[in-house]
Amino acid sequence: MLHILSEQNTVLNKFIAEIRDKTVQRDSMRFRRNLERIGEVTAYEISKTFDYAVRTVETPLGEASVAIIADQLVLATILRAGLPFHQGFLNYFDDAQNAFVSAYRKSTKDGKFKVKVEYISCGDLEGKTLLLVDPMLATGSSLVLAYNALCEKGGTPRHTHVASVIASEQGIDYLQRNMPAKETTVWCSAVDEELTSRSYIVPGIGDAGDLAYGEKV
Repeated sequence: MLHILSEQNTVLNKFIAEIRDKTVQRDSMRFRRNLERIGEVTAYEISKTFDYAVRTVETPLGEASVAIIADQLVLATILRAGLPFHQGFLNYFDDAQNAFVSAYRKSTKDGKFKVKVEYISCGDLEGKTLLLVDPMLATGSSLVLAYNALCEKGGTPRHTHVASVIASEQGIDYLQRNMPAKETTVWCSAVDEELTSRSYIVPGIGDAGDLAYGEKV
């Protein structure tokens, strides 16, 4: 299942416009904060799909019944670009477990690349709800590799929500072909049609990690 959040007219579109705008992008602190805010909006939308259980809360004047999330949440991201986006989710799902994957593009002489996973930190995923969040969904290979590596280490989630800010049509198609269809939901703020020969999304935003934390060598 696919949800494209920018299809609705909400304040989310202001945050998307700012992360795309090359003039606003010069402010790395604002760029990180916008990724965080988009994470918060996406987290709210995803929360509507969870299972809930009624809990009784004691107030100073009596008791109140409140529906509380019943899913056991695990929030995972790919370093480093995913950190501000991840923080937005963590602001809302503050009692979730957290998992981290370190992956990078290893270029070859012909200009192509392979994605390598170097490091994984996660707890038990078996039967839980996994939120795998990364700002850019380009080819989709990084996210699928991250998902497989997490499952190999922590077990199989009951359901996985993949969340991105900007996705390519190719990346979405790759996810839908390479992840369990019935147990995966994809959430995107916006979808772009084109990928460059180096697998950057067009018009996209550029390199999210560099914009958030400075250019790497």
